[in-house]
Amino acid sequence: MNGRYYDIAVVGGGASGLTAAISAKEVCPEAKIAVVERLPRVGRKIIATGNGKCNLSNLNIDEGNYHGSVKALSVIRKMPGYRTFFSDYLGVVCAFGSEGREGGIYPRSNSSATIVNALRNRLKQLGIEEICDWQVTGIASANGGFALTGVNEKISCKRLIIAAGGYAAPSFGTDGGVLRILRDMGYKVSKICPAVAPLRVDPSAVKGLKGVRVKGCISAVSGGKILRSEKGEMQFGENSISGICVFNLAYLFQQYEGKMLLSADLLPDFTEKELADYLFGIRTARAELPLEELLTGIFVKNLAVYVMKRAVDRNMTDKIAGLKNAEIMAVVKLVKDLRFEVSGCSGWQSAQATMGGIHSSCVDERLESRLHKGLYLCGEILDTAGDCGGYNLQWAWSSGMLAGGSCGKSVKINDRT
Repeated sequence: MNGRYYDIAVVGGGASGLTAAISAKEVCPEAKIAVVERLPRVGRKIIATGNGKCNLSNLNIDEGNYHGSVKALSVIRKMPGYRTFFSDYLGVVCAFGSEGREGGIYPRSNSSATIVNALRNRLKQLGIEEICDWQVTGIASANGGFALTGVNEKISCKRLIIAAGGYAAPSFGTDGGVLRILRDMGYKVSKICPAVAPLRVDPSAVKGLKGVRVKGCISAVSGGKILRSEKGEMQFGENSISGICVFNLAYLFQQYEGKMLLSADLLPDFTEKELADYLFGIRTARAELPLEELLTGIFVKNLAVYVMKRAVDRNMTDKIAGLKNAEIMAVVKLVKDLRFEVSGCSGWQSAQATMGGIHSSCVDERLESRLHKGLYLCGEILDTAGDCGGYNLQWAWSSGMLAGGSCGKSVKINDRT
């Protein structure tokens, strides 16, 4: 099998991999470095982020935005911020945007291609090679370094950086293949599930709601305990509930599979008493109208009818005047606590990130493997997942900088074999 040699090989041409390669080269300019990507072009997943606008970071980052055994915030705080890396170093003008969560940071161009172009330009300037259409099928220690096996070729390297991502969005190259290889090599892998993704519910529970959007507050609940609450716009599908507020609860399914439900407050700006007073007034004002019109002053018709059907056992053509006080209070309770049993997460194609991955016990504070000296890991392949709103990309940049810089410092060019 033919082969080629590099001082450093980076597996994965996504956000963390490209950043790692650049950081390694900056630290060790003499190193011969290659980025190995299974798709025909690097940066495909970056192009898709932020609806094509690339929500590259967030002004409001704290510990609660990351989940998993790897403490992402400690890495992020060690590394230069978005302004230093993108504006000062890569020459990308950044701006604040309203897309997604408040505090989102985007390229001024509003195009994710700006970020990919800037990263690729830097690769060229530094002389870092891109090897595309090259799928890693095996990794092994060899001659004091590592050997990557492909279909018809082998790549040998002194140091190796794994930035191959997890399972989310397989059409952009992250199919979990390298994660499976690492598991076979003895790495501990935390339980895997989609994160930043829609949550599935029984289709019968959302019948009639497909396409409905409503702003409110939604909570993940297990055993009567609220695990986390998020405000935002909920979107109902044929068998799922989505929206950024739901995406940020999806990671909890990893721990609470089979025992988690969603509780939606469809009117968080009203107390139960305020809503009850309003509906008692509507009973008088719309006395001769059918029940399906009770809530149409608050919600779109589909949602108004859905809530009424779940709350009261009546024909929707009955008149509003006939509603009893107890029935109105049942409507109030449902509007403030509309519950859905979670049956699963949506598939990997719909997920933006992977919950789970290589456990923190497998890497040190420099993101070097504790199992194989000279092997570094960064990005989504590690066991941490961020909220929607630029948090996962910030983890990718920061972990790539740390892994790449650490790797570059460890290379001794005169040790080439």
